[in-house]
Amino acid sequence: MSDSDSSKVSRRDFIKGTALMIGGFIGALISIPSVVYMLSPAIQSKEDDVTIALGPLENYPIGVPTRFDFTQTSVNGWERTATNYGVYVVRKKESEVRAFSDVCTHLGCRVTWHPDQKHYISPCHNGHFDIVGNVISGPPPRPLDEFVTKIEGGELFIQLPPIKRKA
Repeated sequence: MSDSDSSKVSRRDFIKGTALMIGGFIGALISIPSVVYMLSPAIQSKEDDVTIALGPLENYPIGVPTRFDFTQTSVNGWERTATNYGVYVVRKKESEVRAFSDVCTHLGCRVTWHPDQKHYISPCHNGHFDIVGNVISGPPPRPLDEFVTKIEGGELFIQLPPIKRKA
């Protein structure tokens, strides 16, 4: 056999090589979008702070805690989580507003405002909080969590998540 005979590619080897290249190209065309689709939720950035509109400031009377409920849905990869929030908005003056979580800091029960006693009361272990969420009595270890508030154009906004206040 001469050198010229050994460097020639047979028809069978050429067809095998071409079929492998075409098969690999088709496989890549199919698998790359599938892999990107599967990994995209993990790659997406997640917003840490979310702003929620609570409506016009005039909906909240001065000196009376007013309850506002909403549901926030978050997406973490393929998992969707809906979280229910309860907020008590306390308007001290015309433009001074504070917003408190309705979750007791002891065991996570939902507190309610009792206008006759002027306290938020937790039904679990009779924890009492004053109008601005400070502990008055009972087992809660710290005040109610507080949301950062913002007023823009007469509308009230809060920022999630709430801030954990120290005792």
